[in-house]
Amino acid sequence: MTDVKIDVEDEAVATVKHDGLVDGRLVDQLIGRAREQGVALTGEAGLLGQLTKMVLESALEGEITDHLGYDKHERVEATSNARNGSRTKTVLTDIGPVPIEVPRDRNGSFQPQIVRKHQRRLTGVDEMVLSLSARGLTHGDISAHLAEVYGADVSKTTISTITDRVLEGMTEWQNRPLDPVYPVIFVDCIHVKVRDGQVANRPIYVALAVTVEGNRDILGLWAGDGGEGAKYWLQVLTEIKNRGVEDVCMVVCDGLKGLPDSIGTVWPEAITQTCVVHLIRASFRYAARQDWDKIAKALKPIYTAATVEAAEERFLEFSEAWGKKYPAIVRLWESAWAEFVPFLQFDSEIRRIVCTTNAIESVNARIRKAVRARGHFPNEQAALKCVYLAVMSLDPTGQGRARWTQRWKAALNAFDITFNGRLTVGR
Repeated sequence: MTDVKIDVEDEAVATVKHDGLVDGRLVDQLIGRAREQGVALTGEAGLLGQLTKMVLESALEGEITDHLGYDKHERVEATSNARNGSRTKTVLTDIGPVPIEVPRDRNGSFQPQIVRKHQRRLTGVDEMVLSLSARGLTHGDISAHLAEVYGADVSKTTISTITDRVLEGMTEWQNRPLDPVYPVIFVDCIHVKVRDGQVANRPIYVALAVTVEGNRDILGLWAGDGGEGAKYWLQVLTEIKNRGVEDVCMVVCDGLKGLPDSIGTVWPEAITQTCVVHLIRASFRYAARQDWDKIAKALKPIYTAATVEAAEERFLEFSEAWGKKYPAIVRLWESAWAEFVPFLQFDSEIRRIVCTTNAIESVNARIRKAVRARGHFPNEQAALKCVYLAVMSLDPTGQGRARWTQRWKAALNAFDITFNGRLTVGR
């Protein structure tokens, strides 16, 4: 590396203007000099690696100067501590491995902060690993990616150690206090494969709320034991209430039997709404494929009716037309009718948003993408960690949050009127 090193140390101070921005002229000079010497921008012995090395070593030299109280080569009176050379270590950065010289002191009391003792990766690398993991890459995939792109040898064990650091944050997030009132909570669950003796499907329960300001708030993630879903939902909803949620206007769910009773037990004033899309899909399970389009067309007048009474009339017409051929579909709608009709009493702004669980399905799609690449997980904690990382990376730019809030503005105005100011408490 020394035979291609660009001598930039003497010009280091000139790289920064008084306003804190890098001097573009000096950057042009450095790039031009690199081209003349045949030095690549990236890669081993590249310009970026040299600059990173210089910046890190300069920062470390500044730290030990502050620690000892005098500059390098400065003549001082006898002191109990002094510089004691340096040691070489290689740290993994966003641009690849960079060898640096870390200064030492005679007493061994110097504790560097920019590159701590035993630290082999800068924080950007850890963030990169977490980002790749959130997008569904396995630990082996991430290790291969870092080796291919950065020439860095990072073991799967190290990657697992990096991702395990989110567990503390996940626990804190899972137990954080919640708002006192939510207009709507969408509940659903996805299934992941967990190897517990043998590989089996395990449910991960997800609750997504809309705040009184129109923001999306994922309230938590819970790993079920595969038992009765409605009974486990009662535990989940009770925990949400214990975290401060005193009132919910509506809870939208997929029609799980017994779930409305669990919701009513926790929030007696909450309206339970069954997802219309789930109800239609469930209807198709009892019908021949060639009749799906006809049944969908016959069901549409029911869920688009102007009033509950009109929906009942359209349902009677559907029963007369299809009841003999598919009586199970009629029974399905009759059993779900009490949780199907609530949205019909509201105006179009509320109807459009609460008639389905689409709001949470987009979150589930991201989660499924992340877990699908893993195949199965060694334990419940690993599954939750993967789902948590996927949830935390849903909207890195914040643009989705802005669109979501804008989409809910009209509905929130309708909720304020419909529910007689119950949302005011949350504000």
